[in-house]
Amino acid sequence: MLNTGFRPASLTAINIRYSLMNQVPNLRHLRAFKEVAKANSISKAASKIFLSQPAITQAISKLEKGLNEILFERRVDGMFTTEAGDVLLSRVEYALEYIKTGVEKAIECDKQDENSNAKPVDHMISTTQCRALVAVSCARNFSVAACDIGVSQPSLHRSARELEKLLNVPLFEKSGQGIELTKAGGILAKHVKLAFSELAQGFDELQYLKGHDSGSIKIGTLPLSRTYLLPESINKILEASSGVRINVVDGPYVDLLCALRHGELDMLLGALRNPSPVEDIIQEKLFEDTLIIVGRVGHPLLEAKKITLQMLAKYDWVVPTGGTPTRKCFEQLFSKAHIESPAGIVETSSLILMRGLLTRNDRLAIISRNQVIEEINFGILQEIPFTVQGTERTIGITTRKCWRPTPTQQRFVELLREVAS
Repeated sequence: MLNTGFRPASLTAINIRYSLMNQVPNLRHLRAFKEVAKANSISKAASKIFLSQPAITQAISKLEKGLNEILFERRVDGMFTTEAGDVLLSRVEYALEYIKTGVEKAIECDKQDENSNAKPVDHMISTTQCRALVAVSCARNFSVAACDIGVSQPSLHRSARELEKLLNVPLFEKSGQGIELTKAGGILAKHVKLAFSELAQGFDELQYLKGHDSGSIKIGTLPLSRTYLLPESINKILEASSGVRINVVDGPYVDLLCALRHGELDMLLGALRNPSPVEDIIQEKLFEDTLIIVGRVGHPLLEAKKITLQMLAKYDWVVPTGGTPTRKCFEQLFSKAHIESPAGIVETSSLILMRGLLTRNDRLAIISRNQVIEEINFGILQEIPFTVQGTERTIGITTRKCWRPTPTQQRFVELLREVAS
């Protein structure tokens, strides 16, 4: 059996991950901003986060300069957030809460003494330490991680170990493949990436507030969404806002789901799973699709008066990789009739490769009608007149339960619904 795949989702997700990290300001500045916004006072915030008033003033000044925004209206009766400050505050509160939760869960995961009470340390974690953690989780090597984010290896290694010491929890361990995260490290890294994603969305919202719709939408795609639904929706949003940045990642469902749950993707498009594989996602139905069998134009089966499963089993097939809904339908097609499955199988998730294999010989493929509608319309492939019973599948959008879309992302979701309808 030949197994042909294509670029793993993780390669593109890595680039998304690093772009998120590079946007994160100093966490100490963000904490100072949050406390001043809540207290409407630098002096009150100073007593709460144990920083001097000049240090807080400088932190807010650097944050405003870095974002090119006025976050506070300075008045005699206090510091009050501007509209931009309100937008950022909402995202900062969520981001810092993600980090706090990640720290608590990581410590809880590793805690040996059930009666011990670990002191809260989330307010002491730095942006540099968070970037080091995420980089190592991706690269599995301190030297490669340092190169990826543009710092020296000793500097990154020091930041990573300082984070371990601060939490008093092992975050990294050696393996045959390099450096792996411990269970606690993986938990913390996930929450840090969600925090980074939350902040990136906040920065997009600040630009939107200025009238610059240059936000980003990171989409994980499964085969059934790529032919019409996604291209049409992307064209529509770019016609209205040409500055929107679209990043499309294709790959196996498991990889894409992992990237979604870690904040590296905003949504998945494709066949929904029933039941839902995890509890922290939301699946929204867009439309129903069915599977058909296709072959080359002029395929010998097209001359048959009636096509049977026994006839189909004699041909070689091109099928999706194992574990996908379509692959399960293919296997059940023959197993339910107690017919031995075809021996000559090529596994691939690539529509381009499938098309090339089908047009050059008499192989068959089972695939979504929506996925090959253009190939059929243009006379590249032809549907084999055999009804595949019980293959209706729900196509839709998968998002995180905690996801709060930006205006641009919300508009794109609405376009997906419109195009699907």
